[in-house]
Amino acid sequence: MTTDRIFDQPSPHAVRSGRPAPVTCRACGCRLEAAGIDEAPAWFHFGRMAGRDARGCRIACVDAPHDVEGHAELAA
Repeated sequence: MTTDRIFDQPSPHAVRSGRPAPVTCRACGCRLEAAGIDEAPAWFHFGRMAGRDARGCRIACVDAPHDVEGHAELAA
């Protein structure tokens, strides 16, 4: 985990190419936010509401938990 200097609160990030980066959805590129336990959080679309993401788009994985690599765990 890294610490945001502005707020001095932990902010989990993925690591891509050796650098910290926000966790994003592999399907649509939206930013994801962590929810759940700190050791193994599930990741969900930021600002989701009523089946839409923060941009207002309807996507299939908006309410599905994602892993730290951004893959949605959709039911078959």
